[in-house]
Amino acid sequence: MTFKVAMADTIFPDFTIEEEVLKEADAKLILAKDKSEEAILEVAKDADALVTVYAEITRGIIEKLEKCKIIVRCGIGVNNIDIPAASEKGIYVANVPDYCWDEVSDHAITLALALERKIFLLDRKVKSGSWSLEEAKPIFGLSGQTFGLVGFGNIPKEVAKKAQAFGFKVIAYDPYVSQEVADKYNVKMVSLEELLKTSDVISIHAPLVDATYHIINKEALELMKPTAFLVNTARGPLVDTKALYEALKSKKIAGAALDVLETEPPAKDEPLLTLDNIIITPHAAYYSEASSINLRKLAFTEVIRVLKGEYPKNFVNKKAFQ
Repeated sequence: MTFKVAMADTIFPDFTIEEEVLKEADAKLILAKDKSEEAILEVAKDADALVTVYAEITRGIIEKLEKCKIIVRCGIGVNNIDIPAASEKGIYVANVPDYCWDEVSDHAITLALALERKIFLLDRKVKSGSWSLEEAKPIFGLSGQTFGLVGFGNIPKEVAKKAQAFGFKVIAYDPYVSQEVADKYNVKMVSLEELLKTSDVISIHAPLVDATYHIINKEALELMKPTAFLVNTARGPLVDTKALYEALKSKKIAGAALDVLETEPPAKDEPLLTLDNIIITPHAAYYSEASSINLRKLAFTEVIRVLKGEYPKNFVNKKAFQ
């Protein structure tokens, strides 16, 4: 029996890795021609499994799937999959939470250091003919500063270790993590309000759910120090973009670095692009040659598990099947 695996979208150059993994179950991979519901259903309606990178897998799609056993997010966050709809339909949802920890934590630290040391500002000034650091002042030493983490899962735990190596004191806010767990990383758990008020760098690592949408909003930004920096390598909608623009433009905070935006890619007239106290990278934090290969293998291994009659390893909606 040949299984059919539909892929809603891709960011990868080919399917050699995916097809090699799928050989184990004699499965054939078919890619949707675009990310519309119609195009996804064209390949997924009668598929045994569905894999998505960034395409939205809506209730409208899920309800029309005839024999799909599993939906896999090729990545960590699952906010682009209607999980309740999948659970109601009896479809497993899985993701790949155990990859790119080093890549994303490296990216977050790199952005924080670039902000702190005003690297990009100084680079632009030199290239424009100015050999002076006056416009970059003040620059503060890293040792003794407070590095705040919003979220304290796998990736921010790696960020904590790396920040501490530079002399930062690390605090974190995460309602699901105890101080006992944080003690293992020499991190103090605090309220979100305390973190916002006391941190010199705030790095966001929370999942995107209803409760965390715009967790960094106008009110949150107003609590931050005027010398503080904001870093987001998690999900764009965790930050209210309009409020961030106003805070940066009015110098209510010193700067920001974003690897993710509410709308990706940004519109050409996106106001954030006009500011000189922000760094923006194109959702690249997850990437290295090794992590990209690992992601693809792990995502399609979840498909294989289910096609062989097993449960997925990273079972997002497990409670719905208990």
